[in-house]
This record gives sequence, structure tokens and C-alpha cells, in this order.
Amino acid sequence: MTMEEYMQAGERAINLTRSFNAREGLGRKNDTLPKRMMEPLPDGAFAGKPFSQEILDTMLDNYYELRGWNKKTGLPTRARLEAIGLGTVAEQLDEMNLLSN
Repeated sequence: MTMEEYMQAGERAINLTRSFNAREGLGRKNDTLPKRMMEPLPDGAFAGKPFSQEILDTMLDNYYELRGWNKKTGLPTRARLEAIGLGTVAEQLDEMNLLSN
């Protein structure tokens, strides 16, 4: 396999995993961090500064955009799934009203 083929296989695996989780009811609302991670650090360069929900939301928006996913739901779009050869997965999610374009 070429490096491009490995990258495409990884892309398909990530999107299949996310699609499976969507089918089971998981989405953006489940992309959280443990409460402990949101507490201010006691020392170091970021002492006293919490990792806020606003920062996490911005990071998630950026990640979803890079993946070609819907920022609101955190789920793959039909266009993304079809582009990587997962049209049948897109159809299944569409039948469940989970898909956006």
C-alpha cells in the first residue's frame, strides 16, 4: 500500500467508528473531558487557568471542520462519507435522520 492508501484507510476507519457511534446515539454532546481536566492547574505556566468549555468547543469545531463533519452534531456529513467510498453508511444514517449535507 502507498502512504495515501494508508491515510485513506485510516480516514475510513475514523468515519466508520463515528458513524457507528452516531447510530448508537452518540455525538458532539458526548465529546467531553473529565471534570478533573477542566480544573485550574495548581502550578506551571498555566497555573490558575482552567481549560474552559469555550476552549474545548473551539477545538471541537476545528477538528470537525478538518474531518468534514457537521460542527453542530459532530457527525460525518453525507458529502464526506460519499467522498471516501462510504455511501452505504451515509444512506443508513440518512434513514435514521442523523445525516446532514
